[in-house]
Amino acid sequence: MPIIRAASYAATLAWRHLRSEPARAPLLALRVLPSPLRRAVRGAAARGGPLVRAYALADAGDTAGAARTARHACSGAAPGRTARMAALALAVRDTALADELAGALPPGRRRATLERRSALLSGRAVAAGPDPQVVEPVRPPSLTVARGRRTLRDGAVNGGRSAQIGACVLHLVTNALPHTNAGYTQRTHRIAVAQREAGLDAQVATRAGYPVSAGVPDPRPRVVVDGVPYHRLMPWAAPADDGAELRAGLRLAGRLADRLEPDVLHAASNHRNGRLALELGRARGLPVVYEVRGFLEESWLSRDPSRSTGDAFYQAERAHETACMRGADLVVTLGEAMRADIAARGVPDERILVVPNAVAASFLEPLPDGAPVREALGIAPEAFVAGTTTSCYGYEGLDALLDAVAVLRGRGTDAHALVVGDGPELPALRRRAAEAGLEGAAHFTGRVPAERVRAHHAALDVFAVPRRDERVCRLVTPLKPVEAMAGGLPVVASDLPALRELVEPGGAGALVPPGDHGALADALGALAEDPAERARLGARAHAAVGRDRTWAAAAERYSDAYAVFTGFSGPSRV
Repeated sequence: MPIIRAASYAATLAWRHLRSEPARAPLLALRVLPSPLRRAVRGAAARGGPLVRAYALADAGDTAGAARTARHACSGAAPGRTARMAALALAVRDTALADELAGALPPGRRRATLERRSALLSGRAVAAGPDPQVVEPVRPPSLTVARGRRTLRDGAVNGGRSAQIGACVLHLVTNALPHTNAGYTQRTHRIAVAQREAGLDAQVATRAGYPVSAGVPDPRPRVVVDGVPYHRLMPWAAPADDGAELRAGLRLAGRLADRLEPDVLHAASNHRNGRLALELGRARGLPVVYEVRGFLEESWLSRDPSRSTGDAFYQAERAHETACMRGADLVVTLGEAMRADIAARGVPDERILVVPNAVAASFLEPLPDGAPVREALGIAPEAFVAGTTTSCYGYEGLDALLDAVAVLRGRGTDAHALVVGDGPELPALRRRAAEAGLEGAAHFTGRVPAERVRAHHAALDVFAVPRRDERVCRLVTPLKPVEAMAGGLPVVASDLPALRELVEPGGAGALVPPGDHGALADALGALAEDPAERARLGARAHAAVGRDRTWAAAAERYSDAYAVFTGFSGPSRV
């Protein structure tokens, strides 16, 4: 039955995608082909007409070349060809070109459809969805949901044997391990593991349709990872819109809640999870914790300079997020800068809890030998290496790191840049490194398995966080520097409020003006010349993380917060 359900969901999801955006079908088809066949099809397409050539260029990652081909093909072309090229532009997410080509069409339904799709894709318009209505929190002392001791099975407590434990916490998240490995999913997992070790019955449910919605054909309704049960909410059909997704989530999560009888619903951003938890909590009289791990409207804004805070998408996302924050019994967030923003939205201070990004105890152990990674990358043992583990988005400011390393090499320092991670900006970073003459001195590993991250930390002398001065960077404290600090690496970061919480002046590293690659080069150069200072700062970083940034400490904060609602938090407290 789970296989049939997942197959039905996948089929309706594919149909909805094809119906709403048929021009993406060739790109999606190319992506599922084996690499040799994909290259062969691309090569053949490059010799075809302008439309198939444009698709071949887009599949190869040359979206600028695809846009040039499309624009040139529309010069003096019939409306039919122009409309097809406008649809291609939407398929490769070039809304500026789509608007240009659609504007050349005569008024009518075809032009209006293209313009509407472009407005939705660019964020100038939003599709209809549930209103961002504030759901009143369910607050103590009237709340009486504690149901006494529970029996945990399949858990980490007592080596997997049954154990009497405290409150049941149902986490509602977007995606999860084992199929999605990112900072978001690692935080979910580490919190759940630590809570179960502390005696809470932590359960996790992912958004309706996952992981099939992410292209992973795994029909299992439940998996257990490191003792943490992960439940999948799989509808028979893919929801048509946000409202249908909410209804499907309520139906499926409601059945799960009836079975698990949770004492607390703990949703992690974004607002789709928050709204589900609020509706579910209101229907069952359960308290809701909403964990704000980022401001997604700010992340969206930072990824395209043509976007603005006045865009409909930004306004709608912010309204939905604010409604969830104000409706929750407790809002958890990652740092003081984020707390201040949440309070400014009208959430009382007493309903905001900061639980910063943390690390597992294993990250506090000495780093492994970094020589094998350096040798594999062609980096000499005595070279100075500054780098990062991150997702390659523009706001990370990794171009400044490359420019700073180029400056250091110009000064005679055998400096190298190491970027561990993947993302949309990676091709541009490779080009920038080549233009800066960093061949053999700039290393891009792409994504590496989680168990290999510390081996790459060991290859570094300094961990760099050169984020740009954008609102999302001023507010959100990242996880990756905390992991590096745990291993004893000094950090050089942009002087932004969220990063200042990690790297205080005179503490674990140095702060430099964002976007100033010269200042970054000076800070890195000073540390390159002073190994003793690197060791001193690294020791401070390690001590700071070990003191209050472990997942065990985070679990204790959560337990104390849940106790307000449930009356108990674990065996040791009852």
